[in-house]
Amino acid sequence: MIHVLLADDHSIVRDGLRALLDAESDIRVTGDAANGREAVRLARQLHPDVMIMDIAMPEMNGIEATRSVREVSPSTQVLILSMHSTIEHVFRALNAGASGYLLKDSAGGEVADAVRAVHARRRYLSQKISSATLDAYVFERHRASPLDRLNPRERQILQLVSEGKSSAEAAAMLFLSPKTVDAYRSRMMQKLEIGDLPGLVKFAIQHGITQLE
Repeated sequence: MIHVLLADDHSIVRDGLRALLDAESDIRVTGDAANGREAVRLARQLHPDVMIMDIAMPEMNGIEATRSVREVSPSTQVLILSMHSTIEHVFRALNAGASGYLLKDSAGGEVADAVRAVHARRRYLSQKISSATLDAYVFERHRASPLDRLNPRERQILQLVSEGKSSAEAAAMLFLSPKTVDAYRSRMMQKLEIGDLPGLVKFAIQHGITQLE
């Protein structure tokens, strides 16, 4: 039996995936999470065989959560679920340790096969991801992303700030002082050569750190 955890901030998506997977005789959904932090906590607690991870979630996005899941539960294979098929998103997901990348509009017909593939330690890419994207992935592996300039803590703060969290709110979530959060944000903006908060939010959206609802 393949044990699966679901991580998506939309309950209707989680319910749909659960119905599809629970209909399979060899797959069982053992839990679900509504954000990246909860996904990491459940992975540490339950050590599922496979985690299906939405790429765009509040508090901690699927890319950062994938890195953390792979640290706290190395045996868990992560299958990214996304509406985006751009090389930026595919590359960052695979580079973070995901074993597969499934497009949301294809999930109904592919999700069970995708789960079985990553559980068997095979890479799975949605059938709609073009060969050109795969060629670009190989090319992009040798190029640096602006996000590579940021350390994990700075990427966390980037997401929280871009979601509209104040320094005090971000500090409480990360167990830091507001002054420390401000220092991280200032250093982060210098690294990215971004001069104001709207520019920072735009950068976060463009690079899949957060999304417009």
